[in-house]
Amino acid sequence: MIISGLIIIVEFEVIMFKRILVANRGEIALRIIRCAREMDIETVIVYSTADKESLPVMGANYSVCIGPNSPKDSYLNQDAIIETAIKMECDAIHPGYGFLSENAEFAKKCEENNITFIGPSSELISKMGDKQEARKLMMNNGVRVVPGSREIIKDVDEALEIAEEIGYPVLIKASAGGGGRGMRKVFEKEELPKLFEMAKAEAKAAFANDDMYIEKLIINPRHIEVQILADKHENVIALGERDCSIQKNNQKMLEESPACGLSDEKRKEISDMAILAGKVSGYNSVGTCEFVLDKDDNFYFIEMNTRIQVEHPVTEEVSNVDLIRQQIRVAAGLKLDITNEDVSICGHAIEFRIIAKTPGVIKNLHLPGGFGVRVETHLYNGYEITPFYDPMIAKVIVKGKNRLEVIRRLRRVLEEIVIDGIETNIVFLHQLTFHPDFLKGNYDTGFYEKESKKILSWINESKNMKKEA
Repeated sequence: MIISGLIIIVEFEVIMFKRILVANRGEIALRIIRCAREMDIETVIVYSTADKESLPVMGANYSVCIGPNSPKDSYLNQDAIIETAIKMECDAIHPGYGFLSENAEFAKKCEENNITFIGPSSELISKMGDKQEARKLMMNNGVRVVPGSREIIKDVDEALEIAEEIGYPVLIKASAGGGGRGMRKVFEKEELPKLFEMAKAEAKAAFANDDMYIEKLIINPRHIEVQILADKHENVIALGERDCSIQKNNQKMLEESPACGLSDEKRKEISDMAILAGKVSGYNSVGTCEFVLDKDDNFYFIEMNTRIQVEHPVTEEVSNVDLIRQQIRVAAGLKLDITNEDVSICGHAIEFRIIAKTPGVIKNLHLPGGFGVRVETHLYNGYEITPFYDPMIAKVIVKGKNRLEVIRRLRRVLEEIVIDGIETNIVFLHQLTFHPDFLKGNYDTGFYEKESKKILSWINESKNMKKEA
């Protein structure tokens, strides 16, 4: 383009997607819609009757109601979603996280209908979703895994034999599991038969698959995960690690990046192992390699999540990489526009998950702002929180030049946020920022179980002091 004798070079990228169907709800649906809009891609949102007045429905170019409140009749209704995508002439479907995001059958249906699934192929989802098969793949290619069974455990007798071989305590896990379901800790031989059958029954009910395997139970490890990004041209990069150790009932409460206390050598070793896992699996999307780190700083691969994570903004803040944008580009067949040499982790970031403890209508909402503050939410004044879906209603992400600055900023943010009309975990999170071990970064997966009563007692003491005043 030449204007008044000047040559102006206009840079643009050709995205093959004209229209994307967003098969999700809440803050992640809104996040995807916003990103697509910046990329000049139209969006179609599918929604349940409970979400008729939601921000994603208001923000998308088109909206289609696909069923009643129950997830199985709406957000998990594969055929209705596919039919809607075809009818609305969508090129691709973005599943977000949860619901159908790691469902190989749904990804396969997308492929069969010539609709791009924004995520890995159905074959990859199936391969990495079968945790025991994923373990075998990693073991065969030099990726360090937690000691345990190499094959599916057929029955209780075999479970007892394997447990005796690797030594108690052990962890019984469902091969198709997730979210802590189909999982049991076993500390003594006498407990194993009963717990094995309980885990199998729970896995069968939750995943229609009761294949089980056994790992050595590492007591209260740190939960470290590495964000990877891979394209369809065999390029795999790592965008640093996150510490997700503070969990309640196997559900993460907060995440931070970088992880505290890791040496540069250990950080690189874990990232290199994640890149290797991506390469040997032939991965080609946004994904997360999860590791456990024991008391002696030995780390072990446990699984790969084949989707965007709830905590992806933490990585975005320290890496300055838009993961949703990259995920869409990769799905469109484009090469990554960043290499491992380009990756630069700057500063520190922590994400707190805001949870609704009760349903209700938001009567007064004030979201915090200021330097280094990011809030991802679908809330607004008058919005109704229903009991049908995951209780997470917002994510507060704070960035700073170091961890202490972030914690101070988090305190201010949690003091400023107002969500009236429902009960939340905001007060608990605020008190957590004063806990000595949290301040030191000295925590593991046993932190909540060990320290939550103390934090709750602080909250009660504060309430009593206010009453007396």
